[in-house]
Amino acid sequence: MKKTGEMVIKNEFGLHARPAAALVSLTSKFNSQIFLIKDETKVNAKSILGVLVLAAENGSTVKVEAEGEDAEDAVQQILELAENHFGTE
Repeated sequence: MKKTGEMVIKNEFGLHARPAAALVSLTSKFNSQIFLIKDETKVNAKSILGVLVLAAENGSTVKVEAEGEDAEDAVQQILELAENHFGTE
């Protein structure tokens, strides 16, 4: 199963280390392959270095793409985490 979604980064300083760590902690719980896509860059959402490479600033839109048995649940929880400022604000 493949599932996609989009999240808008609402954190004042963007997707910096603390929200990226929260995101990686969440994505690591899922068996699905999960990717984040911003502009032309696609990274593994289970890699904190990959997430930081996106340099997603406040207000930017990031596409979430998951493929696997728990893809739908993964995308839903990622979007909820983003909506809640990654639990950091």
